[in-house]
Amino acid sequence: MTEVEDTWWYCMKHHAVERYEGCRSADRLGPYSTRDEAVHALERVQERNEAWDEDPRWNDEEDEDERGDR
Repeated sequence: MTEVEDTWWYCMKHHAVERYEGCRSADRLGPYSTRDEAVHALERVQERNEAWDEDPRWNDEEDEDERGDR
């Protein structure tokens, strides 16, 4: 098995973990080194999104003013 074939992916179309031979890349998150990492892919995405939402470098006051948040 090659290095690429030994990776795991999370298919967002089928909500399932799969190997390299699965769905097209546009429908997947990954690659992940282990099956367990792929199982928790959506949790990782949510954690990162929350971190970015709280990061002052990505949360400009000007953007908030334009949306009427202030």
